[in-house]
Amino acid sequence: MLGPNGAGKTSFINMMTGLLTPTSGTALVQGLDIRSNMDEIYASMGVCPQHDLLWETLTGREHLLFYARLKNLKGAALIQAVEESLKSVNLFHGGVADKPVGKYSGGMKRRLSVAISLIGDPKVVYMDEPSTGLDPASRNNLWNVIKNAKKDRAIVLTTHSMEEAEVLCDRLGIFVTGTLQCIGNPKQLKARYGGSYVFTMTTSSNEEEEVDLLVQKLSPNAKKIYQISGTQKYGLPKQEVKIANVFRAVENAKVRFTVQAWGLADTTLEDVFIKVAKGVQSHDNVLI
Repeated sequence: MLGPNGAGKTSFINMMTGLLTPTSGTALVQGLDIRSNMDEIYASMGVCPQHDLLWETLTGREHLLFYARLKNLKGAALIQAVEESLKSVNLFHGGVADKPVGKYSGGMKRRLSVAISLIGDPKVVYMDEPSTGLDPASRNNLWNVIKNAKKDRAIVLTTHSMEEAEVLCDRLGIFVTGTLQCIGNPKQLKARYGGSYVFTMTTSSNEEEEVDLLVQKLSPNAKKIYQISGTQKYGLPKQEVKIANVFRAVENAKVRFTVQAWGLADTTLEDVFIKVAKGVQSHDNVLI
């Protein structure tokens, strides 16, 4: 689930996990109603909240032992589950597992919260911005943990990172002003909302008009997105442009003036997100 700040992502997770009662409507988890069967749902549910809910004086291992017992793990199965969980989020070596959580860094606390959400083999897991505050190496490690975990369960994950969404998610929903605006895999959403290529060219400042003419010939409805000291960026509607024609036009242009750099990029997931969010917000402003 993607969405701007205040869109309602955390409120949605709070309702699904029983912290908030929905004012209307309901949801089913494995056929059980969240308004009347929350106790049964808890038995097969894991949660990684947006803000770490940890005890500063307990160690990482003690946290996992506590939560694993809540999931009815005992004896050898309990010890094995905790060991594997610590290893999976890179908190096993160097005595880290037996340090009080108060001495953990923010990234280590985040990894522990993810491990807690996955302990006891839950069938449904909610993760609210799980990689917030992680360094790139820890984030990649966490992504691998989540990718392995999603094979046997449903994971509902919120994030602001488009890269994270593309790496981890089979389906994306964009959430704006409390409503799901669209849902689909990244490729489908790009095809539906990303109707343009982004063409960039850098020349000397006195040759900017030449670039304008070049782009107008390629695509009469092209829009200039950005311009600063010789670098210009345009949105080219896909239905008007063939990629081969762009390459041909640039090669011909190099004969007439100096092209320092150029590029042609497809729509990114970030472009889709901004387009959907802006579209809904501008529509809301019109209604107001």
